[in-house]
Amino acid sequence: MVDLKHSDIRIIDNAFQADPGYVLNFSDRTFREYFEDEFKIDIDDRKYQSNGTSKMNRLRAFCRVEPPATVSRVLRSLWQYREATRSPGPRDGEIGVNFFDLLSRIEGGGTIARTDAIERFAVDQTLDELVAAIERDIIADRPAAALDRLHTYCAKKFGHLLDRRGITWDRTEPLHSRVGKYVKALKQERELREMTEQIIKNSIGVFDKFNHVRNNQSLAHDNELLDKAEARFIFDSVCAVLRFVKSIDTVRFDD
Repeated sequence: MVDLKHSDIRIIDNAFQADPGYVLNFSDRTFREYFEDEFKIDIDDRKYQSNGTSKMNRLRAFCRVEPPATVSRVLRSLWQYREATRSPGPRDGEIGVNFFDLLSRIEGGGTIARTDAIERFAVDQTLDELVAAIERDIIADRPAAALDRLHTYCAKKFGHLLDRRGITWDRTEPLHSRVGKYVKALKQERELREMTEQIIKNSIGVFDKFNHVRNNQSLAHDNELLDKAEARFIFDSVCAVLRFVKSIDTVRFDD
């Protein structure tokens, strides 16, 4: 649950409320469908109607009762939708500064890992189930349980990135091999700063060790799980790479 002050709610209102009670350009139907399609959330659930049934009231209630990671993911997505569907306004700079400051406080104040790097990058029922399972484990603060599925997600993600580039790969290739091919392609596509290049090259070794963690310290088999702190560190480190990849591959994701 996110501890939001009245001033925080006003920031959310400034970012997303069109006319009183309305959220951006959503109708009741498209608002419901957006939450169902993007997050598998029933925004019509009675728990979001404590202060009224308008779209804005339901969004406010949602932000107050759900875990920080879930609230952050939804608000970030709504901001992207906002930017894609409306013309710039005179107060956008101020609104954006306040909004992202609030997001930082929501994410920094939470005790669970962020899942904003885990996206549905293709129309794929298996991928949908995979993302949902990772989010359930993280919301339940069980990062060790999420590592097996995170590994599978990464295998699918880097396979997808290679397919988009027409690069040949085989399903028998381990994860770090797929990452290595992606890193090689990335270096050919764009000039990276020296430190960025070093970090992304080092990630190949990180994913190599992730294979071992998945096989020997996750729920992939009858293993003894990592303790929560170490599992969280691994989860966050892998997601940091995924977050960078997402930021530079936005155009490809939008295709």
